[in-house]
Amino acid sequence: MEKVNNYILKTVIFFVGWAILISFAPDIQTNNKALLRLWWEFVPLSLVVLFSFIFVLVIEKDKIKIPLASRFFKNSLIGVVIGFLWLGSVVAVLLLTKTMNIHDQNNIDYIWIWILASLLNSVMQELLMRGYLYQLWKQKYNVVVATVLTTILFSAMHGGAFEALIIPVLNVVTMSILVTLLLEYTGTIIAPIIAHFTWNTIGAIIFGGVSLASDYPNLFNSTFQGNPLLSGGIYKIEGSIIVLAVNLILITYLFIINKRVSSQYG
Repeated sequence: MEKVNNYILKTVIFFVGWAILISFAPDIQTNNKALLRLWWEFVPLSLVVLFSFIFVLVIEKDKIKIPLASRFFKNSLIGVVIGFLWLGSVVAVLLLTKTMNIHDQNNIDYIWIWILASLLNSVMQELLMRGYLYQLWKQKYNVVVATVLTTILFSAMHGGAFEALIIPVLNVVTMSILVTLLLEYTGTIIAPIIAHFTWNTIGAIIFGGVSLASDYPNLFNSTFQGNPLLSGGIYKIEGSIIVLAVNLILITYLFIINKRVSSQYG
């Protein structure tokens, strides 16, 4: 019981300490909204990197490893494929059913800075959820316990979903499980980062159908109409049952191939 309490204490200090320190970070003096957003994404990322170094190297004495760059090119490609398949299949269904319509295009200043900010956001979330904390509980117990814990924390970070109906909540939960299975399949955090980045960047900055911070621009003006169960209503793509269906299909696929890999090397 004492060891369990020790692991819980480490988790609370890591997660809550990170969140508290973010509130003390100063803003930069600029009128450039893209640069300001980049800074706002850089601060949480830099802090989670700092906390990861401290906990892995100092507290755990390097007994816990965060899998970073195993077969970088191959796993990056897997992340790209999963990301495009994940979002692309959802958008394709919504467009074909005329639930989603693209009307016109906006001009986005400094679009590459916005995209870089989205990348930093994805790296931060994955390193926070599936970095030290995930590996800590996986080592102590198993993949299932680590997945449950990090999914709870991931859902807490996306608390807006809980103000909606059940579908957005299930979408957040299954997304966390999906990227965790991707982590286990590839053995590196790179693939989850790229898949997450693809979802956020194309879904939000390109189509305007995925929620990032409210100041993020979108290239296309998309509307979502019809049955809210399909269209997601005010929650757009993230509130659609199509996302849940695609998540479950990909979860099933990754679970099966993970089992096959485990049986081959078990």
